[in-house]
Amino acid sequence: MIKRAVFARELGVPIIMHDYLTGGFTANTSLAHYCRDNGLLLHIHRAMHAVLYRQKNHGMHFRVLAKALRMSGGDHIHAGTVVGKLEGEREMTLGFVDLLRDDFLEKDRSLRWRNFRAPLGNAPGAVANRVALEACVQARNEGRDLAREGNDILREASKWSPELADACEVWKEITFDFDPVDKLDKETK
Repeated sequence: MIKRAVFARELGVPIIMHDYLTGGFTANTSLAHYCRDNGLLLHIHRAMHAVLYRQKNHGMHFRVLAKALRMSGGDHIHAGTVVGKLEGEREMTLGFVDLLRDDFLEKDRSLRWRNFRAPLGNAPGAVANRVALEACVQARNEGRDLAREGNDILREASKWSPELADACEVWKEITFDFDPVDKLDKETK
C-alpha cells in the first residue's frame, strides 16, 4: 500500500484513493500519515459499505463510519450521492457531509465546500475539484472569509479553469445553508 503511494507520488499524482474496508482502519491511518508527510491528499472510498450499514438489524450506520474515517486521516470521503446510481437520501447524505465539517479535530483538513459532479465527466470533475481546492486554500491563507466570499473565490478561479467554469455554470453557486442531519431515518413531512 505504501509502495503504491510512493509510486503515485513519483508520478506526480496529487491525490490517492484508499478503500477502507479492504485495507482497514489501521492501514488507513498509516496511509494518511504518509500522505500528510508527502503532500498528497487521501480520498477514502467506500466500496462494499452496504454490507455494514444498509442492513436494518445489524451493522453500523454510515455516519459513524464517516466520523471514524475522518478521524483516521481521510482528506476527502466518499459520503454518497443524492442523485445517480448510488443509493442515498438527500437529507441524510448532506447530513453526513455537514457532520464531517464539525471543528472537533485539531487540524481541519476537510474540503470546506460540497463536492460537485462535473457536467463533462469524472476527469474534468477531478480537475475542477483540485482547482477549487487550491483557490480556497490560497484564499484562506490570505485571510479571506470562505463562507462569505466562497462563490467569488470560485468564480475568480474559474476564469483560468474551463472545467471549474463548466461546473460553476451548471451548479450556479456553493452554499453552506443545509440543516445538519444526524439520524437514521428521514423525517416524513
